[in-house]
Amino acid sequence: MTQFVLSHNPQVASQSLPVMSASELANGLSDQGMQGVNVSALQHPHWKVRVDSDLDPESLAQTLLQAWRRFRESNGVQTDFTILALGGRKDGVAMSNSLLQTGSWGVDVVETDRPSEFLGSINWEGLKSGRPADAIFEIHDAPR
Repeated sequence: MTQFVLSHNPQVASQSLPVMSASELANGLSDQGMQGVNVSALQHPHWKVRVDSDLDPESLAQTLLQAWRRFRESNGVQTDFTILALGGRKDGVAMSNSLLQTGSWGVDVVETDRPSEFLGSINWEGLKSGRPADAIFEIHDAPR
C-alpha cells in the first residue's frame, strides 16, 4: 500500500487559480475517477490530503497529477502551467502523532509556470542527491 500525505504549493500568480481548502481538494480529486485510490482531507496547516492506493509511488503520482489537472479544468481554470509532484519517503522514525509515518510519502504538489526555476530555487538537485533513488521522485504533468 502506498500512502501519500500531500501539501499544495501554488506558484502561479493568477486570481483565476484559487487556493483550495483541504475538503475542496479531497472532494474534487475523489470526483475525478481515480480507480483504487482513496482520498481524504486532513486537518493540518501544511498537509492537506491523504491519498492511499495499491499503485507504486510513481504511478500514483502520475494518476494524481492527471486528476489534479482535470479537477482544475472542471472548475474553469485554464491549466497552462506545469503541475509537479515532488515526493520523499519518510525513512526515519516518526513521532507517534505525526501525519507522516515511516514508509509514507510526503508529496508537495506544485503548480508553476516556471518548473526549472522553481526546482532551482529549492535546490531540488541537492535534496535528491542526499536520498536513496527509491526514496524520492519528481513527476511533471506539463500543459497540453
